[in-house]
Amino acid sequence: MLITTRPPALRAPALLAALSLLAGVGLTACSSSSGSATGGAGAASSALTFAADSEPACVDPAVSPRDVTALIDRNIFDSLVNDAPGGTIKPWLAKSWTVSGDGKTYVFHLRTGVRFHDGTALDATAVKATLDHAVDPKTKSTYAAGLLSAYKSSTAIDASTVKVSLSRPDAALLQSLSTAFLGIQSAKALRRSAAQLCGAPIGSGPFEFVSWTKKQSMVLKQNPAYDWGPPSAQHTGPAHLKTLTIRFIEENTVRVGALNSGEVDVVGGLPAPNIKSLQKSSRIQVLSAQAPGGVYSLHFNPAPGGPLSDKRVRTALLRSVDLTQLVKSVDFGAYDRAWSELGPRTPGYDASMQGSWPYDPDLAGQLLDQAGWTQRDSAGYRVRNGKELTLRWPYVAAILREQRDVLGQGIVAQAKKVGIRINRVAVDVGTYSQDVFAGKAEIWDASNVRADPDILRTLFASDQTLDKGGLNVFRVKDPQIDAWLRAGATATDPAARAAEYVKVQRRLRDLALDMPVYVPTYYVGAAKKVHGLAFEAAAYPLFYDVSVGGA
Repeated sequence: MLITTRPPALRAPALLAALSLLAGVGLTACSSSSGSATGGAGAASSALTFAADSEPACVDPAVSPRDVTALIDRNIFDSLVNDAPGGTIKPWLAKSWTVSGDGKTYVFHLRTGVRFHDGTALDATAVKATLDHAVDPKTKSTYAAGLLSAYKSSTAIDASTVKVSLSRPDAALLQSLSTAFLGIQSAKALRRSAAQLCGAPIGSGPFEFVSWTKKQSMVLKQNPAYDWGPPSAQHTGPAHLKTLTIRFIEENTVRVGALNSGEVDVVGGLPAPNIKSLQKSSRIQVLSAQAPGGVYSLHFNPAPGGPLSDKRVRTALLRSVDLTQLVKSVDFGAYDRAWSELGPRTPGYDASMQGSWPYDPDLAGQLLDQAGWTQRDSAGYRVRNGKELTLRWPYVAAILREQRDVLGQGIVAQAKKVGIRINRVAVDVGTYSQDVFAGKAEIWDASNVRADPDILRTLFASDQTLDKGGLNVFRVKDPQIDAWLRAGATATDPAARAAEYVKVQRRLRDLALDMPVYVPTYYVGAAKKVHGLAFEAAAYPLFYDVSVGGA
């Protein structure tokens, strides 16, 4: 039985902070890329400029859930473990670890010789401080705390040994610890103010933070002492680049123009309309990696008394949109249409979901009739007891990407054909917070990157609401989903874990709690003189192995 509740009123400052961090969220955090920059000859350059499609509000990895934050922080912070190609967890800052028989105690043995950018040494105290910081309510984490939902405490056994205690077994813990969101921070640095942590990060990674000019760029420099890269890297020692400059260029045409003119070397978030033309360029290479985790979806608010409280209405909306054609036409074939909340590269993805809920406007009409929405007004929208079937879907224009504005228009137009009015309205940050995070909207859309099916827990477990560091925005509470998510979190056998997440995916479809739209793919455009650029497990580009040489 699906149980839903109206969310309690949340303080406006908390909502505004959450939105500023969630804007453009693609959390977040399986592996492999569909390409990497290779080759190399000619005179090498020691500097590279990367143009990102958005700017973070905060680069404390424990605070922000944004894609751009993870992309930047991966250069600055190292993790305890490495999510290597193939989805296997390898040592990194932790050279080894053991797990207790009950799955509730992890003991990590740390590498020696690692130093943070402030000169302090990596030790058990730094690991404890990092994890404690992530779950501390004062941190106001909007994602990392959710990754550590089973975390109880850490104990420094000695300088190079740390014990992590959990309240319950968590099969996703190692993958969580591999993400940039739980990158290890200097214990000394963590004693600084929240503003300093957000604006001047200190890690042990291949690049050190130098400066940040808001709305323009961030500058990182090579860490010359770096000699502890992840096993998935292609070289050891310091990064090839002396300087990595990250420019923030939100306008697609300006960003692509900067690449074509040579003003920047690499651009992220390559717009779908530009991909084919850039692939024909003699100077540009296009690289891509399909993101794992939660696909771009519309999440439905099933709260009692609302227009989507009836499963028949939610199902009608789900079946009223020809997503196969819409995604193909709007995104020029750059993205695959989604059938499940999980992307195909995510462990536990249920391939049998493909084709299981096709476009069927006739069925949609029948379901709306059964739900009592039998009449239509002069505009063609369904009416019941004198009230029009209207859904509110707010958005903030500044954070739209990947043609989502055009996709939204298509979804609105197709829903209208079966008599559902969707008011997709541009609003300011404050209105968005009240509409979505306080449960006053019927639709919330997002994609949530993570290389583990545990992202489903973040999105749909009843204890993963916004105030708990989760993303169950509409406070869905389904006992079966909760039970399967708990089982998936505690199962140690990969096949047994996958089976639990398959059940969740099918339950989400049967309850029509969301509309999976497309599978995000991270496209990068780079000058052909850029070599060694690849992607990490979460599909973010990596710069540690990158060099620039030749024309």
